[in-house]
Amino acid sequence: MSRRVFALSACGIAGTASFVSGCSSFGMSDEYEALASQIRQPVALPIKLPVTPLEFEGNAPTSELVRYATLAPSSHNTQCWKFSATETSITLLPDLARRCPAVDPDDHHLFVSLGCATENLVQAALAHGLHADVVFDDIRENIRVELRPTAPRSSALFHAIPLRQVTRGDYDGAAVSAAELDVLQRVGSGPQVRLVLLTGRPALEHVLGQIIGANSRQMADAGFVAELKTWIRFNASDAVLTRDGLFSPTSGNPAIPGWLGRLAFGMLFTPVSENDKIARQIRSSAGIAVFVGLSADKAHWVEVGRCYERFALQATALGIRNAHLNQPVEVPSSRSSLARALGLDGYRPDLVVRFGRGPTMPFSLRRPVSAVMV
Repeated sequence: MSRRVFALSACGIAGTASFVSGCSSFGMSDEYEALASQIRQPVALPIKLPVTPLEFEGNAPTSELVRYATLAPSSHNTQCWKFSATETSITLLPDLARRCPAVDPDDHHLFVSLGCATENLVQAALAHGLHADVVFDDIRENIRVELRPTAPRSSALFHAIPLRQVTRGDYDGAAVSAAELDVLQRVGSGPQVRLVLLTGRPALEHVLGQIIGANSRQMADAGFVAELKTWIRFNASDAVLTRDGLFSPTSGNPAIPGWLGRLAFGMLFTPVSENDKIARQIRSSAGIAVFVGLSADKAHWVEVGRCYERFALQATALGIRNAHLNQPVEVPSSRSSLARALGLDGYRPDLVVRFGRGPTMPFSLRRPVSAVMV
């Protein structure tokens, strides 16, 4: 769920007007937009209940459940999951080939991402007439979702799945109503997960200081910067080729040739530029949400992901955007400082998320269902 693409100031690094005008050909291509629309196509409702709980071989509902699960967020959009199926269950497994060891050495974000995908699967299953029971297997470190027939019931959260995005642009600065905050608090909390919502300007400025301090330390880590760079897709052609990673326009940055992006990255992705952007974005937000698991283990990280995904889906249904600013939970020394600042000594803050209203950004891509089934 890490978060950012470098701040390119147009394509002008090349220094000529003719080159700048040529950069437009690397932007939102028709192929990219058609693929993004296809990937996020909502399913037609109502859905007919399957004759048997699940018939996975060539069964359209099965493919739809997995497709909805893959629309979840993941760190750097690595899509760090695999799925296997039996007649009555779907199991989510970590794809360790898609780890981010520099930013996520203990696989915290990886298992949070699996939790997000699990929640999407649960919501989609109910709309398909299947009740989901979720079990984390501590030995195999996977998530088994047992499915049994029930009355189909779609929800606002289900309908929000294709529309949800991590919106990395500026927001409008307007407050979110108390009623909306109450709904977000309820859906984003759980028996094993605490949600702290901060909306006062002094509190936001205090957390901003924590984020900027952590960001500066993180960007001094050459391994972190190199890893992030490998997941950036600087133009539509690169994004369509891999169908993963961080496509520059999804963060409001211009699309440019890959060779130029790789060259420019080191010059323009700087602590000063990033800290300025972070300050602007937090000050344009209505609030910050901090998700805290009651224990620091993989089972609880999955639960944090499920709670965050419900929060994000509910926010989407309310027209509220959100984006991650996880630097303070990714840098261990900053994590303990943030916990103390929030009165959470003894706990590990898991996610830091800003929220507010703002424009929709281009949607990110996903790999096909066939690529994630094992």
